Amino acid sequence: MSTPLFILLFLAFLSLPPAFAQEEPPPPAQEQEQKQEQEETEWDEAPAFTDQEGITVTGTRETSQQMAVVEKDEIQRRAAPDLATLLQEALNLGVTRYGGYGNQTDINLRGFDSERVAFLIDGVPANSAQDGSFDINQLGLEEIERIEVIYGGSDTKYNVSGALGGVINLITVKKREKGLRAGIVMSNTASLPGEHTGRGGEREDPRFEDLLDTQHYGFSVSYGGPRFSAAGSAFANHAKNHFLFKDYLGITRRKDHNEVWDTGASVSGVWDFLDTGRLISSSAFYCADKNIPASGFSSAFGIQKDASFRQNIMLDMPRAFRDDLAAEGSLTWHLAGRGYEPPSGAASQHTQHSLSLINRWAWFPVDRLTLRAGWDYRYINLDSTDMGGRDRHDGGLYATVEYCAADTLRIIPSLKAVFSSGKEAPVVPVPKLGIIWNITEEAALKNNYFRSFKLPDFEDLYWSGGGGAGNPDLKPEDGWGGDIGGVWHHRAFRLEAAFFAQYTSDSIHWASASGVWRPENVGAAVFFGFDGSLRAALPLPNGKLGPFVKITPSLSAQYLRSYLLSYGYGFGSDKRIPYMPELAITGALDIAWASGSAVISVRYESLRYADTANYAKLDACTLVSASVNQNIGRYAAAFAALRNILNQSYQSFADYPMPGLTVTLGMRLRFDIPRQETP
Repeated sequence: MSTPLFILLFLAFLSLPPAFAQEEPPPPAQEQEQKQEQEETEWDEAPAFTDQEGITVTGTRETSQQMAVVEKDEIQRRAAPDLATLLQEALNLGVTRYGGYGNQTDINLRGFDSERVAFLIDGVPANSAQDGSFDINQLGLEEIERIEVIYGGSDTKYNVSGALGGVINLITVKKREKGLRAGIVMSNTASLPGEHTGRGGEREDPRFEDLLDTQHYGFSVSYGGPRFSAAGSAFANHAKNHFLFKDYLGITRRKDHNEVWDTGASVSGVWDFLDTGRLISSSAFYCADKNIPASGFSSAFGIQKDASFRQNIMLDMPRAFRDDLAAEGSLTWHLAGRGYEPPSGAASQHTQHSLSLINRWAWFPVDRLTLRAGWDYRYINLDSTDMGGRDRHDGGLYATVEYCAADTLRIIPSLKAVFSSGKEAPVVPVPKLGIIWNITEEAALKNNYFRSFKLPDFEDLYWSGGGGAGNPDLKPEDGWGGDIGGVWHHRAFRLEAAFFAQYTSDSIHWASASGVWRPENVGAAVFFGFDGSLRAALPLPNGKLGPFVKITPSLSAQYLRSYLLSYGYGFGSDKRIPYMPELAITGALDIAWASGSAVISVRYESLRYADTANYAKLDACTLVSASVNQNIGRYAAAFAALRNILNQSYQSFADYPMPGLTVTLGMRLRFDIPRQETP
């Protein structure tokens, strides 16, 4: 469908008469609150597979770590252009971006960047062994059913390695509702055009073609039967990334040479085996063609081509041979390729194969005791222009005990032994102790002490191109930390907060020596901070306030005090970790009416530094966003979003300007064919 035709259809839907837009009202606010409380209770207590919990049957019943969740309905209400924007607005996570859509993007958790955050897809680690990163653009929001964020190191819910800052689990698989369903989503996002100065210094008129800058198309279909369900989705994006910005002299320029095409698709199936378990199969594909500017202001650009294919098979058994034993296993093959043609010089190609096996067990011998154990193994093979042919075996064994010392006290010690075939890491023990004290049915205190640990990636060890050289003598990054926090929920009111502290040593940083960039274990840092969130659905008289059936304000805040203890710096030097703001606050107001909803959010991010010496500064910024969703009849919905409403000129990463005010217009079509029950 052409973009002009899409815009005409969108305007036609908005012009439909109000009578056509009426829908059956949702349940009263009190019933919604009771349903939410019931789902939270089931999630905390049920050891077996549930659609709300995700896909693991052996994870801890109630994690001692701070945890946040974003469900499918909120993903749609936010109308975010990508996953990074969603995480920033919904969960107050830090995001560092190299410009508009499709460019490199890092997610920050408690002062640690994406290379030190464990990303999972359906419970399986997904960080690249090549550079430790995770391409957050490879999943379309249509594919994601639920997002779980676990804060802090040494996670014991999934028992993965490399989680210095925490874990982000992207769940794409669930058992589908009965019947056949299909959906289509289309949207256009653009910055407002205006007069600007060209690269030659000439004055240029507004480019009104920029109103059709970025298009997104998505499709999904699902089928649910008594013993089998399946789902598939696909998406495509075309972003020219044209927007106005101010350079260092305050001159208005127009961003160019940053066009991105990408597309992806996924399919999954869930088979129930009577009452013993279920088999899950999922496949996903992604490819992209990107123009990557040499810097945010440069006219020179390289061409990057990405391709990825992932195949996963999982077996979940809530009752493995006996009622008090649960097990799960997964086998995942992932192929990732990246080619890069720089503005000048030789092109490079990197192809990575990885094979992952995970096996987890849980035994419930008595009411007060749960024993968990498992292992994971990964084989990586890399064929790279700049690193040659490389391979590695790594993984670990773990054991966790959950002991209810009293009706209100749960103690969770855990130990994982991490191994690698490389000389950089012998078998390393990674212990953790978690404590949960349920003071009342509505309040609990949580406490954790842990060791965090991460292996060097292949680029750190073996890189040999572009004026850089890897260091095969690198040691793994190591550290210790702890946190103490609590959660209190009463009906639709929920407060969760944690104070944390963490020390990291042997952190790997690249530095230039004699004109050659080389990584060294020179990084040491200490982090102190506070992370909290408050959410409350306001009580409405008779479940309504005028046309509104639910009003939910929320507030999330993080205070992070970091000290860089490298390069001769100490506590007295008072140097901060680059790109980690000291204060980040996000406030939101979520409003629902009978046939739609609106979300208004305000995010403040304090001053950040762009270098270790803290000379280069990125000014504080305030980003205001708003999104509106309106159902139009039974099968269609229109949505619109404004981002950076204040039109602030800011940079997320040094020398890479970000868009000002952007406008998104879109619509969703949904078709349901419920399954007819046989008498």
